[in-house]
Amino acid sequence: MNLAEYKDVYVFAEQRNGKLQNVALELLGKARELADANNEKVVAMLLGKDVKTLAPTLIEHGADRVMVVDHDLLKDYMTEPYTEAITAIIESEKPSIMLIGATTIGRDLGPRVSARNRTGLTADATKLEISDDEAHEFRMTRPAFGGNLMATILCKNNRPQMSTVRPGVMQKMAADKSRKGEVVDFKVNFDEKKIARVKLVKT
Repeated sequence: MNLAEYKDVYVFAEQRNGKLQNVALELLGKARELADANNEKVVAMLLGKDVKTLAPTLIEHGADRVMVVDHDLLKDYMTEPYTEAITAIIESEKPSIMLIGATTIGRDLGPRVSARNRTGLTADATKLEISDDEAHEFRMTRPAFGGNLMATILCKNNRPQMSTVRPGVMQKMAADKSRKGEVVDFKVNFDEKKIARVKLVKT
């Protein structure tokens, strides 16, 4: 793995029934801070059906680019199609850092994406920072041993560096309607045979 190929901070912009979850905007605020420390961009990953209208809100709250994956298979959350979509983005775009909200969806999605892409995952992080030394390391801090100890975790040899982040911990940016950004329609070739193994019966 050539780590130099990987760049930018990616955020899974969780939406449910066409409504952005607050944690998505919180993560964009932190992503903006991390990206600025490394002179990189913030990219939001927006998955669903007919959700492109949410892209301007993500730009207003800090995204430089919004990658929209719009597909019938993504209308309701299911692990496999969402994992396939994000893995396709990772393989194509090579993000350095990826943040996912530690919601019920994020706690299911994060481990599957990290395993599929052979990288680490720091779960339930409460602090994220770029070190101020020459290494500019991404440091992820989470409670350990029942909250009696704070563990700072680094993922030095694999990319993306992934973390799920507790909702309500990070500060979202105030909306700036003057911000400009790019909206990209990203196409994914889903393996529908694999997805067909699981059916969503009721929501």
